[in-house]
Amino acid sequence: MSTNQPYITFHDGRRAPQLGMGTWRLTGDAVVPAIHAAVEAGYRSIDTAAIYGNESEVGRGIAGCGVPREDLFVATKVWNDRHGHDSTKAAFQESLDRLGLDYVDLYLIHWPVPKQKRYVETWEALIQLRDEGRARSIGVCNFQQEHLQRLLDATGVLPVLNQIELHPRFQQAELRAYHADHDIRTEAWSPLGQGQALRDPVFLELAHRLQASPAQVILRWHIQMGHMVIPKSSSPERLQENFNLWNLHLDEAAMERIATLDRADGRIGPDPETFHLLK
Repeated sequence: MSTNQPYITFHDGRRAPQLGMGTWRLTGDAVVPAIHAAVEAGYRSIDTAAIYGNESEVGRGIAGCGVPREDLFVATKVWNDRHGHDSTKAAFQESLDRLGLDYVDLYLIHWPVPKQKRYVETWEALIQLRDEGRARSIGVCNFQQEHLQRLLDATGVLPVLNQIELHPRFQQAELRAYHADHDIRTEAWSPLGQGQALRDPVFLELAHRLQASPAQVILRWHIQMGHMVIPKSSSPERLQENFNLWNLHLDEAAMERIATLDRADGRIGPDPETFHLLK
């Protein structure tokens, strides 16, 4: 087991591992052993969400993993049907109770849901939770530039990170530039493009040359780009493979080739401007 990996420092001074374990679609009896396998492989960051329906199992996995709580970085998220100050604070407490924790390292707004016009009020609740010490850092997911700017204009407080769909076919350069200008860290969900990029000839060729898997090459690209990344797997072998990135290096030519794969129509998930699913 190796825990030697880079950490990212947030603008609030706190740190998080650059590579974490995603738990989307991990449910039931698969969750606890997957978390234990991830921790054994070296992961120290675990990402969940209220809507995933697995916070209780994630909490049990954390409790039994053999690593002190202070050495783990745990993130969860408020779902779209709990926007608003009081509702968000209640949802946060419910997440804490399910996780069996006294605090989380990062609490996130899962989607902006512009149609509801309540994400600023929700953000104000997160600021209060941060000030109370129950959410050590606060951030958002799937926010576009105009949403982030509105948070700044309304509260003067920017998220430490924005977790967005980000993969070689959808690189979001303009949004990432805004993040860089405002000291917001970029975290990638669907970092492998739901598997599509794994079959791309560019990654097959690079994987062959580097004696690595296509997934390792893509994750290494994210790391070298400075992204935080949370691939999901329940397989101990895949978890270990995804973690073994630190001896890989993509040269400038490889990075330039990957840059050419970006597509304007590369989004796989929902559009944050129109996504308003509540359940």
